[in-house]
Amino acid sequence: MREKLETDISSDIRAMAAVSEQIGLFFATQHDLRPNDFRALVHIMVADVEGRPLTAGELARLLGTSAAAMTYLVERMIESGHIRRESDAADRRKVILRYAEHGMEVARGFFGPLGVRTRGALADFPDADLETAHRVFGALIESMRLHNDDLGGN
Repeated sequence: MREKLETDISSDIRAMAAVSEQIGLFFATQHDLRPNDFRALVHIMVADVEGRPLTAGELARLLGTSAAAMTYLVERMIESGHIRRESDAADRRKVILRYAEHGMEVARGFFGPLGVRTRGALADFPDADLETAHRVFGALIESMRLHNDDLGGN
């Protein structure tokens, strides 16, 4: 039983990743973004939510791009109003990337309905179940990050 549950969860994660990628590509197309632009936005958001905002160099490493390509991507994304540069509060010499207000408005407009659907999908689950799911996702994310590190990933 345990092995089947673990296999089912792994399958669920792959399915969620696949549909998430489809939604992301639709968003990118609708807003004239390149796939790497969208990936950059996701990395910037995840890092910011986790309290570890990214520099352009760190983002280049995550995307597997050169410094020159990253400079071009960042400049393009700043010009389009999706992101902005900001001095790091802890180290003023360091420049971090953040969502710009326009980028947040665009993201809210597109992903807001998904948030409504997600809240509806979770409405019947008790808080204890959601807390358990959050712990499970945290453990899975950590195991995937460790595996990525072992593979020499970004």
